[in-house]
Amino acid sequence: MTFNIFSPFYGFKKMATNTIGIGKSLIDKNLHDFVNNEIIPGTNIDPNTFWKEFVQSANQLASKNKILLDKRDELQKKIDAWHIENKGNNNLEDYKSFLKDIGYIVEEQEDFQIETSNVDDEICKIAGPQLVVPIDNARYALNAANARWGSLYDAFYGTDVVGNEDGCEKTETYNPKRGEQVIHKGRAFLNQIFTLEKQSWNEITNFEIENENLTIHLSDKTKTHLKNKEKFIGYVGEKKKPKSILLKNNFLHVEIKIDAKHVIGKDDKANISDIIIESAISTIMDLEDSVAAVDAEDKIKCYRNWLGITKGTLQAKMKKNGKEIIRKLNTDREYLNSKDETIKLHGRALILLRNVGHLMKNPAITLDDGGEIPEGIMDGFITTLCALHDFKNKLNSRKGSVYIVKPKMHGPEEVAFADEIFSHVEKVLKLKPNTIKIGIMDEERRTTVNLKECIRKAKKRIVFINTGFLDRTGDEMHTSFEAGPMIFKGEMKKSKWLMAYENWNVDIGLACGFSGKAQIGKGMWAMPDKMQDMLDQKASHPLAGANCAWVPSPTAATLHATHYHKINVFEKQKELSTRSRANIDDILTIPVADRPNWSKEEIKKEIENNAQGILGYVVRWIDQGVGCSKVPDINNVGLMEDRATLRISSQHIANWLHHEICTKEKVMEIMKKMAKVVDGQNASDKNYITMSDKLDTSIAFKAACNLIFEGKQQPSGYTEPLLHLRRLEKKAS
Repeated sequence: MTFNIFSPFYGFKKMATNTIGIGKSLIDKNLHDFVNNEIIPGTNIDPNTFWKEFVQSANQLASKNKILLDKRDELQKKIDAWHIENKGNNNLEDYKSFLKDIGYIVEEQEDFQIETSNVDDEICKIAGPQLVVPIDNARYALNAANARWGSLYDAFYGTDVVGNEDGCEKTETYNPKRGEQVIHKGRAFLNQIFTLEKQSWNEITNFEIENENLTIHLSDKTKTHLKNKEKFIGYVGEKKKPKSILLKNNFLHVEIKIDAKHVIGKDDKANISDIIIESAISTIMDLEDSVAAVDAEDKIKCYRNWLGITKGTLQAKMKKNGKEIIRKLNTDREYLNSKDETIKLHGRALILLRNVGHLMKNPAITLDDGGEIPEGIMDGFITTLCALHDFKNKLNSRKGSVYIVKPKMHGPEEVAFADEIFSHVEKVLKLKPNTIKIGIMDEERRTTVNLKECIRKAKKRIVFINTGFLDRTGDEMHTSFEAGPMIFKGEMKKSKWLMAYENWNVDIGLACGFSGKAQIGKGMWAMPDKMQDMLDQKASHPLAGANCAWVPSPTAATLHATHYHKINVFEKQKELSTRSRANIDDILTIPVADRPNWSKEEIKKEIENNAQGILGYVVRWIDQGVGCSKVPDINNVGLMEDRATLRISSQHIANWLHHEICTKEKVMEIMKKMAKVVDGQNASDKNYITMSDKLDTSIAFKAACNLIFEGKQQPSGYTEPLLHLRRLEKKAS
């Protein structure tokens, strides 16, 4: 028996079988018990009052949510129709006028400055890497929170920043030859950032604190000091023989560890055993693109980890060097300044939480009309309820704020709706207005072209905007689906719209007063094994005026932090604020191929690359519930994949199918071929379920095919509806 790939399992819907009634609404009992027994105790919130008011607000907000989603569909239909009716019309003024007429582009109002208050320094004063991790994995969440501080030596030693030539390869035990290269690079960093009055860090023999200053002894028996003495902040140990030295540059701290007994320190001229630097200044715990949460069971797991972060109690068992250890949240760090006064520094990154956007619903709660609750509304209430615990212990926000990043919003109306959701949450939880801060992800074209007006709608609570090339490209493809066949995926980064989009985001943010008040962010480095390439390329983000940029791991955060020592982002922002704003006409330039004459081989390779990436990600999502992972590409290079990358790849093939660049039969042939490739790449995974030997029954393979062959029909080209449907089917099976 064979399956019809074009007729997916649409009837499936997992309803909660054990529920608690709140009026006409139904709450999954496990979720209800979790909130009442784990979250609410210690918050002074009455459970009955919370549920009554939460459900009342959710029912009220859900109807507005639907209106906004319907408007997305209406606008897309009008844009599709315009492209069909205007084939060959390349007049950008006509297109722009049309977008204004239908309300896709709104009129820009007078200038303004954001008014956000009670913002932590990690948001407004410190520029640095931003780590993004799935909240459903406690170990990842802990590692990310603790990634505020990282070993520069470990980051060099464990990555391709140090090559394997001339006996420098990584070995089971410490390789002194490789260590020499690490020390050399560490000294080069110190020489560049903390320049001495004379000679260099290569000649240091020891340190001492005298006359409220750092004195540095050199191998020629002379002394020197830092050229900028204000960069010395403090120390640990004794003044004559400190165990560590604390320095500061561009608001970032660097701790130099001194240990004559350490495997590295014992052979070092100055007994320096490590260089510890502030790394992930902020971290986004993700409930969205990097998790696979489709029902109450999954959401509780996510919420429980977030609760552990806000309470400071999250733990995870793990094995290290053959021993079982318990990973906990780091405590704050203490030093003495030159006057022997105690200095306390945060031991953890400032945590932001990315909620789900407006599109998806979740069966954990059924509302009065029998429909599932919009997941973003549920996230807003429950994640903020968890955050009430942080108001007491202030382990995260010292300013008493909750930081929620809101993705996938289309235009000012949807930002205003997010603001309205948060106002409801604040009222129900008896919080001051604008306690909840919002991060707007500029990753949909309707938000990009209306960014100033989007920011205006949240000007009293906004703390973050960023560019997201991956989702932004996916939306570009879907919005302009009927305009023609899209250029090769790899060519997108060279397209006119992209550079204008990246500059536009910074220009608008600076014009609205973000510098020194809020974050302007840039996107993810997707190759966690290519750290030398990241060092070579990712300096472009702070140079572009971004005071945070995404990294995939604590190690990447440590390495990327070196860029923020070399570049003063706030000075760069002053410089950039005087340039002319990027051109909206460039942003609206659609990346379609002009009369493509690609060869069959070029087309096949592009589809194979896309198909392999889709299958490699989807099989783990559907079969194992893994929402973000390092997936080997067609050349076996590990790439961090999430739903944003999936959106691009699936929309790209769907677009080519629609414009007859390829056929359904050829794509299916390639999908079957790539299923074997992906099976082979996952052969060592004991939890992996093969696809190629049972294509008729593999739910994961069906899901991947659905994403392509039904890509045009998916709302905004998003992958979540089909993924959730198939994952629920898999869980039920």
